[in-house]
Order: sequence, then C-alpha cells, then structure tokens
Amino acid sequence: MSEIFGFDAFSPKEIAARVDTIGAAKAHLPLLSTLMLSVLAGAFVGLGALYYLLIRSDPTLGFAARQVLGGVAFSLGLILVIVAGAELFTGNNLLAMALADGKISTRDLLRNWIVVCTGNFVGATGLALLVFLSGHHESGGGAVAQEYLRVATAKVALPFWTAFFRGVLCNVLVCMAVWMALAGRSVVDKVVAIVFPISAFVAAGFEHSIANMYIIPLAMLLQAFGAVAPGPVPITLEGLLSNLVPVILGNIVGGSVLVALVYHIIYRRKPGVK
Repeated sequence: MSEIFGFDAFSPKEIAARVDTIGAAKAHLPLLSTLMLSVLAGAFVGLGALYYLLIRSDPTLGFAARQVLGGVAFSLGLILVIVAGAELFTGNNLLAMALADGKISTRDLLRNWIVVCTGNFVGATGLALLVFLSGHHESGGGAVAQEYLRVATAKVALPFWTAFFRGVLCNVLVCMAVWMALAGRSVVDKVVAIVFPISAFVAAGFEHSIANMYIIPLAMLLQAFGAVAPGPVPITLEGLLSNLVPVILGNIVGGSVLVALVYHIIYRRKPGVK
C-alpha cells in the first residue's frame, strides 16, 4: 500500500504497526535509560517553549503573527525529541495502542507514563532554573520576563475543565505530529510532519503539560526573586498543580483515546473482535 502515498513514506496502516512495535520497545526500556531520556525530553520541550516565549514578547507583532510564529518556534521541542531521541510523556500516550493490541500490560503502560512524566518534570524544571540563572529573562529590557509572568498567570487561572479540554485538543495534535513523523524516513520528512500540528496547537492556545512544567516554574522563580513585579494572581505551587492535573488528564485522553485507540480500532483490531 505504501506506493499510493507517494515515494517511500510509510502508509497509515504501516505507521500503526510501527507505533505498536515502538510502544512495546519503549515500555521495556531499562529504568535508567527511560529516566535519562525523559529528562532530556523535558529540557527539549522547555527549549521549544523558551523560543516561543521569546517571539511572544515582541510587542511589534500582531496577535496572530506572534501565535503562529511562536508555534513554529515551539516545534523545536518535538523535533529534538523525535530526531535526537528522547522520551516524552505526551507522545508516549500512543503506547495505549500497544496496550490495546496486547503487546504490553497495564502495569507496563503506567510504569512508563509515571517514570517519563517524572523525568520530563525534572528536565523541564531543571532547564527553568538554568535559564533563570543565565539572566535570559532580562532580554528585551525585561519584556521576556513580563511575558513569562503573563502566560503563567493565565495558565494557573484556567478553570479545571477549560484546562482539561485544552489538554485534550493539544495532545490530539501532538500525537498526530508523532504519528505523521513515523511516516517519514528522513529528517526533513519528520520535521515537515511535526511543524504544522505543533504550531497549530500553540497558535490555538491549547495546553501542553510538559511545556507548562517549564513555563510556570520559571515564572515562579522570576516572581520569588523579584526579577519581575508580582502579577494580580501570585503563582504558587498550588497554582502549578491546579494547571498540571487537568492538563495531564486531558493530554492522556487526547493522545490515548482520540488518537491511539481510534487508530487501533481502524488498523489493528483483530477481525471478529467487537
């Protein structure tokens, strides 16, 4: 079937088989390897968020231009994860397909998600600390610091269900980016497949849990050490959790149910299984 999709790209059915195989391999990686690759992924996504916030802090750009250009810049994070190799929680929600196909157990799935999400948090918050110590927030006469505060304040103020559904929509696009990247054989193929879905979710203002693990802690540091004037709503650990809990749950539903399980039913469900 590959030939009908042009050149040597994998067909959707072949991608589904690859997701199954790769998911099983990810679930059985040694713990130390999984954790280290997860830390890298958290830092990679943080670098994408840094790039995004730098563009958003430019007051000369209109709203749409800032969102779209910032979204393209944010794509750096997933490009690094896919091309350089790392374990990202949101992308690993696709392991639900391997679970549905019987290649991994529920315990394998939960172990991977817990370890990877924890490692992502360490990598993202670790990068936030390094960026704070570097003085990057002083760029643009302090405009970058102010933008971190504005974005983080808006995130922690989101109602639970708004954050949840923004998380759902975000990870549909993230997992579709990962899915389409698996269709390609070259780095260029993968980059092109990643940029449009990722820039779309960022431009739309959807919520990515790992990006928030970088943005909100950095805003907390800026506020705690007086690098920026406090906003109308103090950014606290409680505020961070009030964002991460619904966004993580939404990311799981978006990636696992609306992408992985849907494609499992289409391409991987055994004949005769209801």
